[in-house]
Amino acid sequence: MTDLLPSLADIEAAAEVVYRDFAPTPQYRWGLLSERLGADCWLKHENHTPVGAFKIRGGLTYFDQLARRGQLPREAVSATRGNHGQSMGWAARRHGVACTIVVPRGNSVEKNAAMRALGVTLIEHGDDFQEAREHAMRLAQERGAHMVPSFHPDLLRGVATYWWEFLRAVPQLDVAYVPIGQGSGACSAIAAKRALGHGVRIVGVVSRHATTYADSIAAGRVIEAPVTTQLADGMACRVADQAALDILRPHLDHVVQVSDAEVAAAMRHLFTDTHNVAEGAGAAAFAAALQEKDRLAGQAVGLALTGGNVDAPVFAGVLGARD
Repeated sequence: MTDLLPSLADIEAAAEVVYRDFAPTPQYRWGLLSERLGADCWLKHENHTPVGAFKIRGGLTYFDQLARRGQLPREAVSATRGNHGQSMGWAARRHGVACTIVVPRGNSVEKNAAMRALGVTLIEHGDDFQEAREHAMRLAQERGAHMVPSFHPDLLRGVATYWWEFLRAVPQLDVAYVPIGQGSGACSAIAAKRALGHGVRIVGVVSRHATTYADSIAAGRVIEAPVTTQLADGMACRVADQAALDILRPHLDHVVQVSDAEVAAAMRHLFTDTHNVAEGAGAAAFAAALQEKDRLAGQAVGLALTGGNVDAPVFAGVLGARD
């Protein structure tokens, strides 16, 4: 399935598309994070994009590819827990396409507001992402609208630009920890590694309370798993994507499962050490690295703060708790 992955030329062309809307995000070696981890810790700040998360890169390239093929629809429909929906809203607005997004009931209030501010028509349906996704597919079919999936090669080419930036800026990275939601981030890390011929080891990170990808990678086939995470909504996937699984399984070094408590601690540490806000999934990579810190001494470790879109009351509760 590696033929789904973008080539170096694809990624370089995607970067030109992405940079029409914003500049490359920074990556810094944070001293306090490095002390805490006991390793040389580099953090890629995807929380600094115009929607506060990496997903915007994929939205821009997805719609750019539709435009290049003369296939821009009247309306696009998709499902999300928030960041993918903001990406769709931003890119659809850029191309003059109406955008409808389905979210599960009880979704992040602030992510919902951010999507609406981008012109998205928001529909709440279902108790989890999978139910929202299935409803979005039905809506698209009924309306004759274009259904944007959560995993697609045209999304990967955009998302891969942040790993391409990271690996070129910090070529000495030994290992990178990557959260897995629907798989675009981790697959794009693999794509950038392959395109650049880089030797970095890619470690996948899943929520211990949403284990479909960990279970599916272990089994070699899609295994549905219940979702009970209360904090890492960006990783709250019940059914793994087969295409993503086919890429991840042979190319990940291993997979780490992190609990909500570990994610909350990582959110606190990232704020204390860098004064950046991380949402649950955005802190998962650091949570996984801390879990494995005994094996990281002397190495250069790459982490992505993949998003900072956490509701204020949730973040206040996380900061007010004790480790």
